[in-house]
Amino acid sequence: MEILKIVLTVIQVLGALFLIAVVLLQSGKSAGLSGAIAGGADTFLSKNKAKGVDAKLAKMTKWVAIGFMILTLILCLI
Repeated sequence: MEILKIVLTVIQVLGALFLIAVVLLQSGKSAGLSGAIAGGADTFLSKNKAKGVDAKLAKMTKWVAIGFMILTLILCLI
């Protein structure tokens, strides 16, 4: 039982690091004025591509966070 707890703890630490990386890869929602000034050269296709990547990262963040919470609850119950 102790080995299972150690393995789950290692998986949880790796999951936490992955969750941090996924959150940091997302673009900020407050691109506001700086995006309007510097982003004049963006085309329609590049904006849609960025939204697609952000949508995938947001979905991945949600699932990784759910997995992290479930793993934390399992570790608390062991």
